Amino acid sequence: MKLLTHNMLRSHVTGVTRGFPLLIRAEEVKLSSVDFNQDFVTRMIPKLEWEALVEAAESLGHGSNLPRELETGYEKNEDFLKKVHHVLLEVEVIEGALKCPESGTEFPITRGIPNMLINEEES
Repeated sequence: MKLLTHNMLRSHVTGVTRGFPLLIRAEEVKLSSVDFNQDFVTRMIPKLEWEALVEAAESLGHGSNLPRELETGYEKNEDFLKKVHHVLLEVEVIEGALKCPESGTEFPITRGIPNMLINEEES
């Protein structure tokens, strides 16, 4: 699961009002090289929950290069965009789990795929 995907996932357990951001418990993290596409990264940034991205990257040991708050004019800062590209697309949780911050429900990540299905008693 790439951090781009993580940034868009929410818990849908009954009674949970926000269910975001899901906490990451990583057992295996893989780094892979992905071609840098400045336009794609620039277009994705406004769609992200920035603070959640920084926290997720930090929890995996890859957030130290990201500012806590999104800076204005980032569109023209190629170095910054490459750092965002790295955490969004090159850091991938292969095995682990996502945990709902409200209910504590865990969703497994297997072979890079988060299973967000819930049991009947949780729906």
